[in-house]
Amino acid sequence: MNQTSPVRPYCPGDEHAIADLILSIQRGEFGMEITAEQQPDLADIPGFYGTGRGNFWVASDENGEICGTIALKDIGDGHAALRKMFVRPDRRGSAGTARELMEMLVAAARASGLSTIWLGTTEWFHAAHRFYERYGFAQVDPADLPGTFPRMAVDTRFYSLTL
Repeated sequence: MNQTSPVRPYCPGDEHAIADLILSIQRGEFGMEITAEQQPDLADIPGFYGTGRGNFWVASDENGEICGTIALKDIGDGHAALRKMFVRPDRRGSAGTARELMEMLVAAARASGLSTIWLGTTEWFHAAHRFYERYGFAQVDPADLPGTFPRMAVDTRFYSLTL
């Protein structure tokens, strides 16, 4: 069953629902000991992601609830970092939410003239690795990351996509 999720840019007032979704996945699903306070980008989404050629998008379910997020952080010199890709478990797979979020991000990056998207993830997110690789992301050595890449302490595996 394909339940497409409308994808739109972040709007003021979305912060609470975004933080709830992200924290529920980080803490509840993956057992990460992390708080919203440890993620200052969530407190200032436009200030962190809305600069340069960056943006933050959300997907909503049929009830208008945020069920997915993805962000593009402009890190300079034609490069950007993919950040905050989270999809509620019931909207993964055939629901198409992750696909719609990724297609929005890549299309926006290409349209804005970016040359490369970089991302970091953890070693144990195997489904995410397969997903990124299906979209053409190639694994890279951490030494090849741009100096401006916002590396997270939990990141152990890195990818890039040349646009």
